[in-house]
Amino acid sequence: MQKTAVSWVIYSTTQSKLMLGISVFATLFPSALLTAIGGVVSDRYDRYKVLLLTQVLSMVQAILLTTVVYFQADAVWTIIGLSVLLGLINGFDVPARQSLVYELVNDKADLSNAVALNSSMVNLSKLIGPALAGLVIEQFGEVVCFGLNAVSFIAVIGSLLLIKLPAFAPRSHPKNMLGELVEGFSYAKHTESIRFIITRLALTSLLVLPFTTLMPVYARDIFHGTASTFGLIDSAIGLGAFIGALYLASLKPTANLNNVLAINTFIFGSGLILFSHTGWYPLALALLAVGAFGMMSQVTITNTLLQTQSDPIMRGRVISLFVMANAGMQPIGSLLAGVVSQRIGVQNTVMLQGLLALGIGAFHVHHLREAHRPKPVIQPAPVAVQEATLTV
Repeated sequence: MQKTAVSWVIYSTTQSKLMLGISVFATLFPSALLTAIGGVVSDRYDRYKVLLLTQVLSMVQAILLTTVVYFQADAVWTIIGLSVLLGLINGFDVPARQSLVYELVNDKADLSNAVALNSSMVNLSKLIGPALAGLVIEQFGEVVCFGLNAVSFIAVIGSLLLIKLPAFAPRSHPKNMLGELVEGFSYAKHTESIRFIITRLALTSLLVLPFTTLMPVYARDIFHGTASTFGLIDSAIGLGAFIGALYLASLKPTANLNNVLAINTFIFGSGLILFSHTGWYPLALALLAVGAFGMMSQVTITNTLLQTQSDPIMRGRVISLFVMANAGMQPIGSLLAGVVSQRIGVQNTVMLQGLLALGIGAFHVHHLREAHRPKPVIQPAPVAVQEATLTV
């Protein structure tokens, strides 16, 4: 609800696609800057307590945002400043939260299903939240929308307090935080499977996922709608992602997640291409949901692959790199999408993003084929040849 309301207030006040991109950048980029440090903190300290603290701070941010909009609804730069604050908090929140999922699952064979179920819960909120935000904004105004988000943290913090985990057992850390940070980067760089997954996610987050930044323009300028129109567009994305998450949660532990990810990337790109120039609103919503179904795999399967393939003592730092690739590239991509859309139009920009998704899918398929191609065996030279060479 807060994300939808911020985007709507910014665009309604400024009528600027660039400012819309800046508002997304303000939340995601600070998170990307701090998430590497957040990953080290998650590996060094009690992740549960880190998560509890970040949620309390997020509640404070929500209260401040509600207060600002109540006294001055058009305070665009103050709203963006508070978005930066939320991004800083998320830099520590996300690595701790994602790493904690691993600890909550007893049978690690069920991890991919657990991550997908967690994602389905998140995407259910993305399905309900935007539609509800649109209705609340129209009926009661932005202040009530932001206020409801602040109140919702009571349930969030209460849920965390009900989780019972084994007592945290601190372990020795011979290296300082900077040393552990460098160690995490080196580990990801020299582990080929992790390096590919993170690179692939970074490309998707930079070139394709920022399509969501342009949705207020579709709602207001293309479909000539209101806040409710925007809410339904966001909800269509949430619906497709929610169905995608349920599908991923139903997969058997033996499923080849790399193949699923490649196929869903093609679905993602095709959905965006078909949606981009569709002028009939109901059909556009359906096509957007199809694209979002494929979009779901980009983050969820990537998360699962990294959690299962990384060393336990490196998990927090690997997850922080995952967040950097996702949250760090998306704000840059949002700015890029805003600039490109000013030149070639919003619909052509979204179509281009769909084409780029197809290209990333092709890149993934090529990588899978190379990984399964048998490596040539180099036979040692016969001893007689070696001796002859030495004689010469």
